[in-house]
Amino acid sequence: MTKADLIEEVSRVVEMTRKESEVIVETIFESIVRALRNGDKVEIRGFGSFRTRERQARTGRNPKTGERVEVPAKRVPYFKPSKELKELVNAAAPAAETEGGTPSASTVS
Repeated sequence: MTKADLIEEVSRVVEMTRKESEVIVETIFESIVRALRNGDKVEIRGFGSFRTRERQARTGRNPKTGERVEVPAKRVPYFKPSKELKELVNAAAPAAETEGGTPSASTVS
């Protein structure tokens, strides 16, 4: 699913214009980014949490030349899914397919 697909889905479900839905989705994303920049944790119950992690400075290698390159320390965003999200994702996978990738007889109508 792309950002445009998400905007379209919000528009359809909430029965708003696409432009209004785009403002909602953009505001949510901007709020998450702003919180992470400030070092805050964003927790969405039943979905997961966003936070940043510190990466240490290190010496890397340029893959093309093999030359050593100093990589500075940085913060990177990290997402941890909730237990409920993990369960929902894993509950849907086995029901959709059986071994071999074909639908089971019980799922075909």
